[in-house]
Amino acid sequence: MSTGRKLFAVDWQFMAAADTMTALPKMFGVEIAFAGRSNVGKSSLVNALTGRDGLARTSNTPGRTQELIFFATGDRLRLVDMPGYGYAEAPKSKVAAWTELIRAYLRGRANLGRVYVLIDARHGLKDTDGPVLDLLDEAAVSYQVVLTKADQPKPGELADVLAATEAVLKKHTAAYPGILATSARTGAGIGELRAAVARLMSEKR
Repeated sequence: MSTGRKLFAVDWQFMAAADTMTALPKMFGVEIAFAGRSNVGKSSLVNALTGRDGLARTSNTPGRTQELIFFATGDRLRLVDMPGYGYAEAPKSKVAAWTELIRAYLRGRANLGRVYVLIDARHGLKDTDGPVLDLLDEAAVSYQVVLTKADQPKPGELADVLAATEAVLKKHTAAYPGILATSARTGAGIGELRAAVARLMSEKR
């Protein structure tokens, strides 16, 4: 996991925010995107990965991230915090715009190396996750599931969520094997996720 530590032990900075495809930064290097339901902990995970508490904005208010947020080191790797999906209380027009932006980005970003789909370990997969997994399959975008807040369920409950999620993923063609269980609060699994990104980067050379 030392390669993963080195990859992320750099000066990560906010790069750009885009609410339309035309506002996206030019493609460069490899992009790793983080998708998930609203309030699943995407921003907290980005902060834990980079070791910078305030890099990505976190909030207890679902739906706060309304754009594709890009972070970069000036090197080959970019991180992308995607708008949360499945939040029904935002205006319908805004939800539709976020959904279309996510769809267009996933289908049309040639340098998108992998999407990490975040699932709350306390709840497992929900109905709102299904269309996103289907879209990733359709777009042939490699994705891997990451459980967040894995410190909160009891061990037996976590094992049940892992087993149920693995059973669903077997039916999805673009799903990368293996599920990573993480906790931004305790740091559990963060090293394994960094190592997974480092392996992907080595494959892209």
